[in-house]
Amino acid sequence: MGEIAAWEKIVAGILVLLLLFAFRPGLKAVLEQSRQAEKDWWGALLPIGMVVLFVILLIAFSR
Repeated sequence: MGEIAAWEKIVAGILVLLLLFAFRPGLKAVLEQSRQAEKDWWGALLPIGMVVLFVILLIAFSR
């Protein structure tokens, strides 16, 4: 495949801007709710840590 033509880049940029404007009201509401939400870092870090440990174990066992 060759390089993307200039007009295709422009069309892609315009589509991205249109999507941003289309989702803007919903994004504002989600950001406002996230500011007011209770912070629960352990609830997010524990699953991420478990996945990281699992990947490290997989790499260790595959050697």
